[in-house]
Amino acid sequence: MKARLAALLALVAVAACLLAPAARAGQGISVVASQRLDGRLTDLTLSTPALSSPRHVRVLVPAGYAGHPDARYPVLYLLHGALADWRSWTDAGDAERITAGLNAIVVMPEGGNGGWYTDWLNGGAGGPPEWETFHIDQLIPWIDGHYRTVADRDGRAIAGLSMGGFGAMSYAARHPDLFVWAASFSGAVDIVNNAPVAVVIAAEAPADGGKPDDQFGDRVANEIVWRAHNPWDLAGNLRGLVLRIDTGNGQPGPYDDPTRLFDPIEDQVHAMSLSLHQRLGALGIDHTWDDYGPGTHTWPYWQRDLRQALPSLTTTFAHPPAAPSPFTFTAAESDYDAYGWDVRLDRAGLAFTTLADAGPSGFRVRGAAGHASVTTGPLYKPRSPHRVTVGSAAPRRQRADAQGRLRVDLPGDGTVRIGATAKGRRTGTPSTTLKGV
Repeated sequence: MKARLAALLALVAVAACLLAPAARAGQGISVVASQRLDGRLTDLTLSTPALSSPRHVRVLVPAGYAGHPDARYPVLYLLHGALADWRSWTDAGDAERITAGLNAIVVMPEGGNGGWYTDWLNGGAGGPPEWETFHIDQLIPWIDGHYRTVADRDGRAIAGLSMGGFGAMSYAARHPDLFVWAASFSGAVDIVNNAPVAVVIAAEAPADGGKPDDQFGDRVANEIVWRAHNPWDLAGNLRGLVLRIDTGNGQPGPYDDPTRLFDPIEDQVHAMSLSLHQRLGALGIDHTWDDYGPGTHTWPYWQRDLRQALPSLTTTFAHPPAAPSPFTFTAAESDYDAYGWDVRLDRAGLAFTTLADAGPSGFRVRGAAGHASVTTGPLYKPRSPHRVTVGSAAPRRQRADAQGRLRVDLPGDGTVRIGATAKGRRTGTPSTTLKGV
């Protein structure tokens, strides 16, 4: 009787979420279908203008979710690899059993057979598929609106395998204020400094109905697009997150048949993982590096990776590290937001710029080729006066706006000093948005 009642409560809870009015879905997402597979697992079919056809997401809720209607839960976004789909982590990866004791929601979205977790360039035409738009701008707010989540950076993590390992680290580096923890399992986490992977990425585009190079463009002609998404190039943005990188070396390991041959795919992702590990080390960014030796590009190793990562994830959710302050953020887009700050650059095309040492007492802009407009986060008391000094110019008096922000215009690169004490500082880490790629 108790089991039947618990099942009924769970069904009612899921239905209440998914059968809400269409306006509640928001963010461009609408529910096409929902199938409850068991007490924890639901398979959703979602429609969005960011993608040319309805796509799928699987959601695992923790045991007891329906029975604790006032509880909120952190979320792990778990990304699949190439030539796989949203079902892979549960059907092949045993994710439901592995996460049985995890007091968190697990979201497993579709990412395309060769989508590479980016808004496709499509020869410069843009348009669908826009995987990053779907996952970051639409799905995360949708999940937060339809499930009882801890809807901020402290309650959000991301991990993935192979192509999904790239996606996890790329999303974390491009949106570090959205995630507190990120992990790559045999991930292709440096797609610029590894020549073979460019051939693989190009070859996988037709699996999603595209042409070779549709994801990021030509590797040479569109190098800045590749770098704008490459975890190695954006590694500095990962400071402040709890990070984990797991990789084998391609030699047959303990989970392989004795007749198994050397695995060149795992060998290549090992090289890319090592590259990111060394880059993080050079930047002084703490991370867990699990170079476990013999192991192939197969599910038993990714299952082990996930199991071994869960204690770190649980600890991080229980005791999340504070967001870095001041922070430094690098992007190639001409318009971007980070940690609630807004940067607008008067230029065409893509080129790396850095908002450095951004905090209540000021900031620096590096790499701007023209006018830059920077709006701080909501750090100050609304309408409070401040002494703002741009470079060597004379200080000027400026008031924060009604949200406690200051807008500062610069002719290009420069240092800005803000002399007033940040009284009435507000908390929170609004999400990062990147526009132009």
